[in-house]
Amino acid sequence: MSARTDRSGRQPVARHGILRSPNPFVQILTVLGAIVVVAVLSVSAVGAYAVWDAARAVSDAGVSIGSDEEALPPTIGEIEGGVNMLIVGTDSCEGANAALSTACMAEDTEGERNDVTLLVHISDSPRRVTVVSFPRDMIVPIPACTGEDGTEYSAMSGQMLNVSYMYGGLACSVATIKSLTGIDIQYAAATRWSGVIAMSDAIGGVDVCVADDISDSHTGLNLTAGTHTLQGVEALQFLRIRHGIGDGSDLGRISNQQQFMSSMVRKLQSDGVLSNPATLFSLATTAVKQVNDKEIVLSKGLANPQRMVQIAMAVRSVPYSDIVFVQYPTVYAEGGGRVLPVTSAADVLFEALAANQPLQLTGSTSDGYGTEVVGEATAPTTATPAPTDSATPDTAATEAPAPAATETPVQLPASITGQTAAQVTCTVAQQ
Repeated sequence: MSARTDRSGRQPVARHGILRSPNPFVQILTVLGAIVVVAVLSVSAVGAYAVWDAARAVSDAGVSIGSDEEALPPTIGEIEGGVNMLIVGTDSCEGANAALSTACMAEDTEGERNDVTLLVHISDSPRRVTVVSFPRDMIVPIPACTGEDGTEYSAMSGQMLNVSYMYGGLACSVATIKSLTGIDIQYAAATRWSGVIAMSDAIGGVDVCVADDISDSHTGLNLTAGTHTLQGVEALQFLRIRHGIGDGSDLGRISNQQQFMSSMVRKLQSDGVLSNPATLFSLATTAVKQVNDKEIVLSKGLANPQRMVQIAMAVRSVPYSDIVFVQYPTVYAEGGGRVLPVTSAADVLFEALAANQPLQLTGSTSDGYGTEVVGEATAPTTATPAPTDSATPDTAATEAPAPAATETPVQLPASITGQTAAQVTCTVAQQ
């Protein structure tokens, strides 16, 4: 394992995620556009259905990931059991995406890769959400895959994770994570850069915090210390940035993404978003357009609006403390340019998820010194309207719920870094 020191005394280590190509714009992040598609449908389901009913082509556009479901009965309610969903962000150079990357404009890159890979686990009752980030250039086995054009790719014993999408699209990335984790993945989605921009615009931006002034000539992002509401291209720049923050590595960038996702979750659960029909309509119609424009790709099971509503209803009220963002544990490979999975530590995480046990983080928020905790968020409260004189009190609605049984959380190894949605973090400038 590479030696790592604290922020003030660490030595300049090899930058994880730096390619031999002289143009760092090859390493692009997009994140969670498709998760927003799911989450926003948790409220005002009737209005959401009207939108989706006018866009039946979304279901027809779903791609197979090998374990697709049969048609669902016409009911609305929380999905039964747990959910495992893979979300990837890709670095396409097609269409409007090309103008967002100098590597694309210089024709200095090839193929479309999954630069961001996230496994979203939603447990059965009691509901908990865990989002696992997988470093893009972690060396992993890639199973035999069939590309979308029918090309057959042989299994590979050790390749960077981000080539899986290039070899076989969404289904190959799903198969790779299944092979690494042993987790059955029922749903999957991929989003390109323009998809992230469109969804961040539709949500009205996401608040992020930076502890110091940061500047990155590679993405063009410059932010002063403090809180900023980012949307559009600026939101994408924040998600892509790694130069100028933490130790300059992809591991630091992952923690930046986790700060963004935590803030987005808090905004989606707030009254300002999920109770606003106009915002919900904007999100839903934006998502439909992105799917139809092939900027967001959904698996067949997830491309069902009814299933989206069921998943969203399962997660809309999960406490902040039970929404956990973690990085899959790694160590640096020889030479420091790539990382290797630490399966022994990962096994502790996945065994806890299988048993639906609460998680306790013991490590830092960032394996790349990219963020620090500055506070704790308070979940929004929903006021209960007072009954009128003519109304019969609903004792079932007003009666306080029974306290949940106390559960002992599983302490994760310190090598598993991350944060909960309850933790407010700030991005730290590169030292």
